[in-house]
Amino acid sequence: MSTTRRDFLKTTGALTLAFALPVKLKGAATQTPAPAFEPSGMLRIDPDGAVTIWATRTEIGQGVRTSMAMALAEELEADWSRVKVLQASTAPRFGDLGITGGSQTTRSTTQALRKVGAQAREMLLQAAADTWGVPKAACQARAGRVQHPATARSLDYGELAARAAKLPVPADPPLKAAKDFRILGRDVARVDGPDIVTGKAQFATDFHLPGMLVASIERCPVFGGKVKSFDASAALKVPGVKQVLEVPSGVAVFGEDTWAAFAGREALKVQWDEGPSAKLDSPAIRRQFEARLKAPGKVVRQTGDAAQALSKTAKRITATYDAPFLAHATMEPMVAVADVRPDRCMIWAPTQAAGLTLPFVEKLTGLKADRIEIQVTLAGGGFGRRAMADFILDAVACSKAVGAPVKVQWTRPDDFQHDGYRPATLHELEAGLDAKGRPVAWMHRFAGPSIAASNHFPWPPEAVELAGAADLPYDIPNLQVEWGQSDTPVPVWFWRAVPASFNPFVTECFLDELAHAAGKDPLDFRLQNLPKAPLKLGQHEFDPARYRAVLELAAAKAGWRKRKLPKGWGRGIAAHAYLDCGTYVAQVAEVEAQAGGGIRVHRVVCAVDCGQVLNPRNVKGQMEGGIAFGLSAALYDEITLKDGRVTASSFSEHPILLLPSMPKVEVHIVPSDLPPGGVGEPGLPPLAPAVGNAVFAATGKRLRSLPLLPPALRKA
Repeated sequence: MSTTRRDFLKTTGALTLAFALPVKLKGAATQTPAPAFEPSGMLRIDPDGAVTIWATRTEIGQGVRTSMAMALAEELEADWSRVKVLQASTAPRFGDLGITGGSQTTRSTTQALRKVGAQAREMLLQAAADTWGVPKAACQARAGRVQHPATARSLDYGELAARAAKLPVPADPPLKAAKDFRILGRDVARVDGPDIVTGKAQFATDFHLPGMLVASIERCPVFGGKVKSFDASAALKVPGVKQVLEVPSGVAVFGEDTWAAFAGREALKVQWDEGPSAKLDSPAIRRQFEARLKAPGKVVRQTGDAAQALSKTAKRITATYDAPFLAHATMEPMVAVADVRPDRCMIWAPTQAAGLTLPFVEKLTGLKADRIEIQVTLAGGGFGRRAMADFILDAVACSKAVGAPVKVQWTRPDDFQHDGYRPATLHELEAGLDAKGRPVAWMHRFAGPSIAASNHFPWPPEAVELAGAADLPYDIPNLQVEWGQSDTPVPVWFWRAVPASFNPFVTECFLDELAHAAGKDPLDFRLQNLPKAPLKLGQHEFDPARYRAVLELAAAKAGWRKRKLPKGWGRGIAAHAYLDCGTYVAQVAEVEAQAGGGIRVHRVVCAVDCGQVLNPRNVKGQMEGGIAFGLSAALYDEITLKDGRVTASSFSEHPILLLPSMPKVEVHIVPSDLPPGGVGEPGLPPLAPAVGNAVFAATGKRLRSLPLLPPALRKA
């Protein structure tokens, strides 16, 4: 008798399935599975001892699934090898997911997560003590077990789960001292790293539902434009295209798969009412900003009388700086899946703001929040872009229109041309030195659009535009910062480090100009002009000792005073106190100036003080990532407009840093027992000014516009 491989697999597969399925014998008692121990919506311990932790922030490459789980597992005294981490949704058990952004995850969740772990640990200790009839103080938790050292007895957490579940949750459990940490403070690999690098991880782009259609939306190429009419006849002839409908953001082509939707969209003919922005271009926006700077701005910080002091200084220095609009340019284009039914709505999306998106979905569907759930998927990059709700509302509108699950898949041109962009800004600065070269006056006036005002946030318009400008940390007796709001039709949004992605370029480079005018070393000039005591800057306190420490550490590790560079090279330094997340960073860049304005960054030395470090490996990775991201923007990136349209449609027009251009990066962490701060944003702000200052050191030429490379050389 012979058998084929297919027959063999069919037979053995059936046998395997038969043995795997539970068999209920006639007359046998039904066995109720033992209950899990769930003292919090974010934690479950199963009867087999497996620990599941839900991350309530979005994983966008910054490692929060790992760091959040580490904080909880540390206090739980879990066996890290038995910990599984899942992503929380907007289901009520998880509470408010908050926003993943601003480097706030670690700062805002660590203590709460530690408390959850400590509560569970104390309940497990009590359950063991009750089981053995001994005092709880005689028991200790270690690596997923409770031990009774006096009698050498121990119980696995799973064995204690049912009993612990019946105990009250302690309100104020004791937390461990840092010296007793077994997980926190150590290098821990990311829990989802293996699946991501082997392609097993599922992103929203990979997601599929039975009966799901894929939609691609043709949008007006001009901001604020709308559909006048459309002809879908050619699109409907494309194989796989099912429907073509107008939706709030444009005209959607629905296909049975991605390529049908894309091909149908290519065949679609749309007439647009382009509206009043049809002739908008970048030079016009520049002129608008220049006009705004001729009028008084809103004074957002004032110390002394800068105008009067400038008139009496021994030396005055003036400069104009500017920064362009920037796209987020995430590797995974915007995508979301929605399944809208009459009585509920399910969404799968890589959102950074699931909770804030819910009210928009309620309004669009007419459903209450308890009938809507957003499942948060892995995100192929975020940088703030995925905190916008537009791509999710696209999917909801499309699913509602066709009465079926729909994935709305954006293209790369969609991403570049329909983003919420980092604001462009224009800056005028003037400063004065006394006869000894000390800065005695500083005037900084700048104009640009307001993210807050443009998006109707209930904050002062300057609330998110001023980091790195109004919080200048140097001790200058007469200082004035003015903000001139100048909105444009270009939509603006949060971009990694937001204003700290451009303001420190302006202020740290201009400070270098003052150091040169004073005939002083740029490092010495910074250190000599720091305040002697902590300083209140806005709502935060600036600690000059921490700022000094990162400057000195970065300089020492870079060999600032000792290491000689080759001819044509320069070394620049810059620092930034990211006070919103309690982190201080300084960087030294070593740059080779090349012919025709070329710039080759060979080395970046970074020093970071982010308070207590949860995972050193992750801190270093985030500094490296911020430097790479910041260098890409500093050298190559800008968004320009012509005839109301964004000119870039791919990475060929908006290049990003490639491996051959990546410098050697060294990251040095300042030890600290202060509360943990954030690291996702702060690695970026010092990079552009450090490079700009290094170019000046190499060439004697100041670069005051971003990107730093001339147009002909903007190829990664």
